[in-house]
Amino acid sequence: MKIKATFIKDDGWWIAWTEDVPGALTQGETLEEARENLIDAIRMIQEPLDLSQLPRDKVLVEELEV
Repeated sequence: MKIKATFIKDDGWWIAWTEDVPGALTQGETLEEARENLIDAIRMIQEPLDLSQLPRDKVLVEELEV
């Protein structure tokens, strides 16, 4: 999959995101690290997550008003 990534340098950190995968946002100390972290973030977003497999005492689900 090819995506269009955006990178901005801010206070010594590279911020990276893509509008092609909502929620994929990360950072890195170097541009290369930011690229790698963005790829990792996209892969993690695409992995299915089954909350029923997690220990009940480690999962908190609550409703928030935004």
